Amino acid sequence: MSASQETTAHSFNRILNHTKSTSKPRATGEPDDGTRKLRRLILVDGIPSSVDSTLRPRIWKILLRVNDLSADRFLCYVARGPCEVREKIRNDTFRTLATDKGFKERVREDMLVRLLDAFVWRNHDRQESSQLGFTYVQGMNVLAAPFLYTMPSEVEAFYCFAKFIEECCPLYVQPTLEGVHRGLKLLDRCLKIVDPELYVHLRSKNLSAEIYAFPSVLTLCACTPPLDQVLQLWDFLLAFGVHLNVLCVIAQLLLMREDVMASPSPMRLLRTFPPLEALPVIGIAVTLVRDLPTELYDELVRHPYELLE
Repeated sequence: MSASQETTAHSFNRILNHTKSTSKPRATGEPDDGTRKLRRLILVDGIPSSVDSTLRPRIWKILLRVNDLSADRFLCYVARGPCEVREKIRNDTFRTLATDKGFKERVREDMLVRLLDAFVWRNHDRQESSQLGFTYVQGMNVLAAPFLYTMPSEVEAFYCFAKFIEECCPLYVQPTLEGVHRGLKLLDRCLKIVDPELYVHLRSKNLSAEIYAFPSVLTLCACTPPLDQVLQLWDFLLAFGVHLNVLCVIAQLLLMREDVMASPSPMRLLRTFPPLEALPVIGIAVTLVRDLPTELYDELVRHPYELLE
């Protein structure tokens, strides 16, 4: 444990002690001063969770503006038993982050099933009042995994996951995966601007983002181990927006650019991305923002949640 990490942990705690989570809707949800300070610290220093394991869950709840933690309501959903798509859920949950021993030790399959069942029941009740409907779709099990791993309780994981899905990336979990496919098209457009040579090389091999980047966009990079790096990347995405995941995938491409450019069959390399390194990926993603035209970046920001007219 370094002195600088202790200092950073102290800075986070000082901000957290003065910051109350708000639940302002997106349209008026400009971040308050405390949230802006949290974002700055996350970007500059990262969350020193090895020094204080309570920091990440507390920060995630503030970034997601999660106030309502009704255990009774969660237990009511659970008490209803299997939802209508339980079989579909069980087909995916057993293989969630299956190679990560630490995850398997902390998060049992029944916890994942319970959370996803409850989420489907929650939205079964809310369908008439919500513009978008939600049920269980492919990839949702992997998106739930970091919340169950990070949060101290299933109740907190459930409400953070629900807020995240319903507000941050609702189009990613529609039956058509509309947001995911829009993200993949945007990835191609962004790559063409930031690295035209790499873009042309991949297209010459008939490789579009739909072919090589689908898992990374679908799961917001949670499919690429190790998990501790995924959590660092998610600190950044929750602070600044899940739309930046598209640029984080491009950053991973740029880190393996030399090998991809030299390969006659790049898909062999792209089938399984190298182990995730959050800090360099975040650093590159932040610099890429400056290279994008304003109109394209604005489209990128809105693609996870705004319906096309």
